[in-house]
Amino acid sequence: MNTMERNDIRGLTETELINVCQKIGLPKFRGRQLFQWIQQKAVQNWDEIKNIGKSDLEKIRERLFLEPLDKLKEYVSKDGTRKFLFRLADGQSIECVLMDYDRKNSRNRRTVCVSTQVGCPVGCAFCATGLGGWQRNLSAGEIVGQILDITHAMRREDPEFQVTNIVFMGMGEPLLNYDEVLKSIGLLNQEAGQNIGMRRMTISTSGVAPKIRQLAEDNPQVGLAVSLHSADNSKRNDLIPINRHYPLDELMKACQEYTEKTSRRITFEVALIAGQATMEDAEQLSELLQGQLAHVNLIPVNPVAETGMARPDIGEMKKFAQILERRGIPVSLREEKGTDINAACGQLRRQWESEEK
Repeated sequence: MNTMERNDIRGLTETELINVCQKIGLPKFRGRQLFQWIQQKAVQNWDEIKNIGKSDLEKIRERLFLEPLDKLKEYVSKDGTRKFLFRLADGQSIECVLMDYDRKNSRNRRTVCVSTQVGCPVGCAFCATGLGGWQRNLSAGEIVGQILDITHAMRREDPEFQVTNIVFMGMGEPLLNYDEVLKSIGLLNQEAGQNIGMRRMTISTSGVAPKIRQLAEDNPQVGLAVSLHSADNSKRNDLIPINRHYPLDELMKACQEYTEKTSRRITFEVALIAGQATMEDAEQLSELLQGQLAHVNLIPVNPVAETGMARPDIGEMKKFAQILERRGIPVSLREEKGTDINAACGQLRRQWESEEK
């Protein structure tokens, strides 16, 4: 059979694998076995599968392919954050980040920030990913593959390693790859797989209002983060060009509908930029979020040479936060991870592409 006609096994549900097995004359339990080996045990090749005979595996291989991502680079920060650059089967590259939070009186929180597209079509002014444009969407198998390949690598150091949280905040706009993102969430949530709770997964969007409404209908258990960055339409147009399609009035209506249907709080992300994070902006943001079930996450902008943007000093950031707090808006300053290894989206990919050229 031609390779192009075969399906990526890492993007198939347990039910889909059972159907494949039945079509080639194998019992249902082979599909369940396969799903566990691929999704839970994160195997990298067919030889790691021990309880399926060679003849059955050969039939499976004719219908499915198993190809881990090609790790091009890995950097480890002084704070333990790890950043990975992976090459896909078509030669494109993506990034993802593992953040290990050591919390007192609880198990370690191991969060992976995954990519959902090669590049990004939104083109936010402060983001390195958008500088390279957009190439294509990732498949569910390529999205899940980031988690599985990191898990496989880390289990060499710690056999009990388990990803606990996932944020769809890497390269790309997740809601513009809606179907594949939701399928990957379903795969990662399966008890026989990684068994990551829906509430431990968060989708971050630049503000695709129609898909926010659809998400409320389709998957209310997943967390939602909105990259707001400004409460002024003119400023937001400059920072996030998609605001011209879905301006603040429409976006906030969609967010209000989301919270009414799901009873879930939205995290609104605000990048703080030196010279632009004014106290007037903080007051305007407070006004915009009045009555919204919200939490504001203030993020010091990541320094990217091409953007010319820098972070405010800590005093300015704290003043900005205090204004929100006085107006009754829950707020936090993001704990920065991996700054010393350029862990922000797109930075490592651009560096590698520059070196290759």
